[in-house]
Amino acid sequence: MDVWEAIRGRRSVRRLGGGVSLEELARAIEAATWAPSAHNAQPWRFIVLVSGGVKRRLAEAMGARWVEDLVADGVEREVAEEAARRSIELISSSPAVIVACATMEDMRVYPDERRSRAEHLMAVQSVAAAIQNMLLALHAQGLAACWLCAPLFCQDVVREVLGLPGHVEPQALIVVGRPLERPSPPPRRPISEVAFMDGWGRPLEVGAP
Repeated sequence: MDVWEAIRGRRSVRRLGGGVSLEELARAIEAATWAPSAHNAQPWRFIVLVSGGVKRRLAEAMGARWVEDLVADGVEREVAEEAARRSIELISSSPAVIVACATMEDMRVYPDERRSRAEHLMAVQSVAAAIQNMLLALHAQGLAACWLCAPLFCQDVVREVLGLPGHVEPQALIVVGRPLERPSPPPRRPISEVAFMDGWGRPLEVGAP
């Protein structure tokens, strides 16, 4: 698949059908490992979930935490539980779920908070780049996926359910399956609103001196 076709054709899909093989998932993860990473530390780790029981336990545990957070925010419990129910169904019914994680074990160690925070952000950025590679590789194989950042709000819950060591930080869930829908692309901001020349405020103009 042409790279521009893949970039412009990929969609976030939530209606997913079965028929995903471990070989297809492995190819997508291999593509993820070719992403750039800080110091080439490759701080990504991936947990592949195909067992219905594991997916359901993870989804329900995350959903319970989400309900607690929403109620604490003032959302009515019934509304919160309905939102969590939809999330639980999406995760548990998806043919495969890939949990993308970051680890600092091969990243550099600094004595001060400023550089330590920057190093952590570099690891997170590296994992995000790997996820984008993965999404494109899934799309190129005729699969569909949706990137969910919910684990960031309940990392302790995900660690407990999946038995992750303390240095492994869950960053995202990628639900994977065969596409059962073809969402229209959401609007994109024009380049003039997001890219600037020689500092802030002057829009990037092709052909400008």
